[in-house]
Amino acid sequence: MLAEIIVKDDVVVDATMGQGFDTVFLAGLSDAVVAFDVQDLALEMTEKRLAENKRQAKLILDGHENVDKYVDKPIKAAIFNLGYLPKSDKKVITQAETTLPALTKMLELLVTGGRIALMIYYGHEGGHEERDAVLSVVSTLPQKTYQVMRYGGINQINQPPFLVMIEKLA
Repeated sequence: MLAEIIVKDDVVVDATMGQGFDTVFLAGLSDAVVAFDVQDLALEMTEKRLAENKRQAKLILDGHENVDKYVDKPIKAAIFNLGYLPKSDKKVITQAETTLPALTKMLELLVTGGRIALMIYYGHEGGHEERDAVLSVVSTLPQKTYQVMRYGGINQINQPPFLVMIEKLA
């Protein structure tokens, strides 16, 4: 859903670089990728993955809630993977206190026709609170300005993750 709207010169944001998969994906679509994470390990894994794939992105060791300190141009897309970094300290998780300000700032930067993808993993301590806070905010976005869709399995066990896709209409 992001690939169908992103072109080479679009500014796009990976709000949670993690292992670098989404950063590499975005860098294959755009030359203006900005990726955030608060963990050194995430930055190291992403740098390695970008090099292996001969891609480039601006990697920032800072929280996504500070996006406005680094991005001052309109963005075409953003992606969040909420939860924790696999193969890492599971106590370091995304939280509503930072995710919601980041989301609000990116919605303000988002161009008409732009999209924000939020993959919500919530099967960990603190995950339900963040999930509920995000859903509360996105469900109240004005429908004339945003289309918000939820995608996920309904016959899965163990609290399966789901995707929330926001598209700016006007």
